[in-house]
Amino acid sequence: MGDRRRGDRAQTPVRRSSRLREISVTAEEAVSAVSYPAPLGAEEWRELQPRRSIRAHRSGDPHPEPEGAGRHGTRTGTSDRVQLEARLGMDVVQSELKAPNLSGAPPPASPGRARWLRFSALLLWLLLLGGGSWYAVHHGIPGPGTELLRELGSDWYPGLWEGLAWQSEGPCSTDCSFSLLESIPVGLLYPPDAPALPSIFSAWQSLLEQAESSVQIAAFYLTLRDSEPTASQGRQVFEQLLQLQSRGVNLSIAVNSPENSDRDSRELREAGAEVRGVDLKSLTGGIIHTKLWVVDKQHVYIGSANMDWRSLTQVKELAVSVSNCSCLARDTERIFRMYSSLGQSGASIPERWPREFTAGSSKERPLQLKLNGVAAEVYLSSARPSLCADGRTDDLAAILSVIGDARQFVYISVMDFLPQCQYCSPRGFWPPLDSALRAASCGRGVEVRLLVSCWEHSFHPMFIFLESLSVLRQEPLNCNVQVKVFHVPSSPEQEAIPFSRVNHAKYMVTDRVAYIGTSNWSESYFTQTAGVGLVVNQTGAAGRGEQGTVQSQLQGVFERDWGSSHAVPLSTEHSQSCGLHTQS
Repeated sequence: MGDRRRGDRAQTPVRRSSRLREISVTAEEAVSAVSYPAPLGAEEWRELQPRRSIRAHRSGDPHPEPEGAGRHGTRTGTSDRVQLEARLGMDVVQSELKAPNLSGAPPPASPGRARWLRFSALLLWLLLLGGGSWYAVHHGIPGPGTELLRELGSDWYPGLWEGLAWQSEGPCSTDCSFSLLESIPVGLLYPPDAPALPSIFSAWQSLLEQAESSVQIAAFYLTLRDSEPTASQGRQVFEQLLQLQSRGVNLSIAVNSPENSDRDSRELREAGAEVRGVDLKSLTGGIIHTKLWVVDKQHVYIGSANMDWRSLTQVKELAVSVSNCSCLARDTERIFRMYSSLGQSGASIPERWPREFTAGSSKERPLQLKLNGVAAEVYLSSARPSLCADGRTDDLAAILSVIGDARQFVYISVMDFLPQCQYCSPRGFWPPLDSALRAASCGRGVEVRLLVSCWEHSFHPMFIFLESLSVLRQEPLNCNVQVKVFHVPSSPEQEAIPFSRVNHAKYMVTDRVAYIGTSNWSESYFTQTAGVGLVVNQTGAAGRGEQGTVQSQLQGVFERDWGSSHAVPLSTEHSQSCGLHTQS
């Protein structure tokens, strides 16, 4: 049986057609007899193939044997192959005459191949040695394997470590509850059928009541208490903050430093809260203008309202609360911890932030969430660029992206809109936002509506710049851009309250995206100051929650304000009547 499997069957006689006489030769004789074969014709190829089929037909076997196999699985027709190989050439025959490899071991490598393998191994070793030396010099000797993966992942592909880090924290919740919030100043009235949102005050109360383990707050300042009668809501919030430690809830605050009055911060610190003052002016020339909360690493608040009693009853604000949303809360907490780290003694802004602050969301890799049952792509942006860890989208880039993405309209409500640095000296022209709106309205035909504020601290040059934008509506340009100015009505008693009676909201809504931020729209807020933005895209969402999309709700709020008696078209008078106490 073994002979039949290996079989030296070169002596087996073979029948051939009339053109090929029957031969019986050894393989060695065939090699010595033929050196330069003539090419086979089509007829000769056909004559070499059908032998087994003919034999099966003659024997009446209804199951012809597979090509090249006998009835017991042995190969047949070796003489056929010898003749064919003789016709095809010496190289083919010689390759067939090599001794069979019965051991199963791989054939020995040729000297050239062996040299190439040795060279490749040496090259790989040198690359690893050089890369390891560079890493040790710049980052120190790595610890566990996951630490090395973290460093390499962030350098080569930012999403790698992000995924590893979030997996180490366990799964996070993506089915979230979303609420737009606002503060309406006392005396500011709308028609009864106008859209109305839950109050920021009620949202703050709810977040503090449900807190179980931690409350983290980033703030410009804390002034929640005052003797003014309308300060009662602020006092209630302060008392809730004061009681957190007695309930076993850790309170951490990162606040801009120095504060004009640190009474609230000092008393909270004395009650057990961790309060860190961040002197951002010494680091960037700006301030911490962010207003965000993270509660139990599950709930998030972001908006325009400062930790100020006036933000609850005397200033018009807009914000958002997202509950049971640990994916977003984790990402928001990373921004808070970044601020908190800058509150340590001797802190400085690193050239590159440690990997623990790596963004969990961005314009390129938004979180995939459900907000009130409606699918949404959500990400956080941050200002200034040096306060963006790996993967974080810069706040200005996020705003420009939302404007550039609009197809039908761009509606903006901000306190200040200025293509200049209001707090710089000398002041220069800063065109990014202004140019983006001009390109949208004049270049793409997108409807642009811009709502700014008029109050005692308005910056005079803003209205002159806005006139140059509004004039684009005239013939022959006919750009689809309008500017209105919002006034909060005040009684003599209300006018006596400092830093109040203003529309302080900072948001944008387009036909596709909603943006809620904490920054005014002038240069220093994006180049020196710390701020954040929340971007929500529910374009093409298959379902609709009970409250609709975030975009549709925000659009309703903007249109309410735009069409109210409190908003009037921009005129040359505004540069004279607004900001009477402001020095230009």
